[in-house]
Amino acid sequence: SLLNYFRKRRWPVLYPYVAPKMNFDQGRLAEKVPALMGVAEKGYEFVADIAPQPEDILLPKKHPSAFFGTPLVSYLVDKNVDTLVVTGCTTSGCVRGSVVDGFAYNFRIVVPHDAVYDRSDTSHAVNLFDMSAKYADVMTTSETLSRLIEIE
Repeated sequence: SLLNYFRKRRWPVLYPYVAPKMNFDQGRLAEKVPALMGVAEKGYEFVADIAPQPEDILLPKKHPSAFFGTPLVSYLVDKNVDTLVVTGCTTSGCVRGSVVDGFAYNFRIVVPHDAVYDRSDTSHAVNLFDMSAKYADVMTTSETLSRLIEIE
């Protein structure tokens, strides 16, 4: 898996995640997606198969992009990172927001299309198509691993 590949090489594995909302920090999201405001703490837990390990970095965020309002750019620059492999959900929201912002910061972006998810198959496909055309190299997880092996 990509996670194992990164961890074996001690490459950074970051988990940008939507932190539970408090009454004072709901912002516009409370208007657009009010259901998210009532999600219990358990709803924010990671799936066991891909849960963070002690050496991984948790990056709480309040907005779709992993870059907005977080120290992510500073961390990546400090570690001389030039390429990001973006996985997670949702393709049309957090994934796309992070891909566009990462591209704007001049990072090379790879999106393994079988490692991202969206509620709608159509939205998933359209956003992958658009990201591939403009911002990222979209490929399978297997192709991503092959590319990483080639450049090592």
